Amino acid sequence: MYNDVKLEKGMYNFSGKSFTAALEELDPSAAYIGTELESLDAFERQLKRFNIRVSGTECDCVEKFFTSGETAVLFPEYVKRCIAKGFDGTVLASVTAVKTVCESGQYLGCVLDDTAEYSPTAQTIKLPESVVTEGDTAVVLEKYGRLINASYEAVRKQRLDVFGVMLRGIGVKLAVSVVKKAMSVLAESAAEIAVTSLNYAALAELYGSFDCFDMTTVVANPADASKIAAMKQLSETKVSADGKMLLPFGSELVKTSALEQNTILGLDRNFALEFITNSGLVMETDKLIDRQLDSITVSITCGFRKIMPEAVKKIVIS
Repeated sequence: MYNDVKLEKGMYNFSGKSFTAALEELDPSAAYIGTELESLDAFERQLKRFNIRVSGTECDCVEKFFTSGETAVLFPEYVKRCIAKGFDGTVLASVTAVKTVCESGQYLGCVLDDTAEYSPTAQTIKLPESVVTEGDTAVVLEKYGRLINASYEAVRKQRLDVFGVMLRGIGVKLAVSVVKKAMSVLAESAAEIAVTSLNYAALAELYGSFDCFDMTTVVANPADASKIAAMKQLSETKVSADGKMLLPFGSELVKTSALEQNTILGLDRNFALEFITNSGLVMETDKLIDRQLDSITVSITCGFRKIMPEAVKKIVIS
């Protein structure tokens, strides 16, 4: 049971496992199916065990994590989850088809040669080929990170919900720096529609330029996104159940400062982009456990690759 788990620093250093994965091995969530704890994962059960409240009217302060050696072990995972929540809730989720974990600093993916026409073939004629080969250019993964300075004395009395918002904000801004690379990869060599002004006709032409694939997503700089939102044809634009703005032809409008102004991307999120990383978010857990909150680094090493180039088109406004 979760009350019997012994929390130790070494749980962060299990080879190839996250802290939560290490906890799950000791306290499997499957054992709680049908109980009041069914909705909690192993980490959340430890918060409940030690009565650490991270939100709500009775939210605790940061110092609650440091009431014992065991509760201090939970603090790095709390920090990581807050930053990850900010990082994962950004544009990346709207433009990434698949996430690949690569053990090295370079990634050599496959390339599809699919230029042969899809057409009826007589019985005695060889079928047209789609050829998959290893790429000849590796994606070099780059490191994105942030140094966080926050002394324990400065934050010990800070409510955890407020501190969590600050950490999520760092995650959002870290993601924006990563998304800039994603936008660069998507825009490079994409089929282009050149226009002199951004109007609904240009968006319709972008939509019509997709053949086999669909335009599930339109990505624009904030200045261009506001122009799109103000178009009279969008006066009765629908909003999805999760609050996303949908264009009349069903595409989600995504706004990001990571894309340069006067370039609009249209893409099929199911086929366009591969997100490659050799780890999740990485931080110095020992320092956090020991209350040495100054000079804490959080980083991610990643890169991007287009999977199906024809699943991305763009408008360029001159």
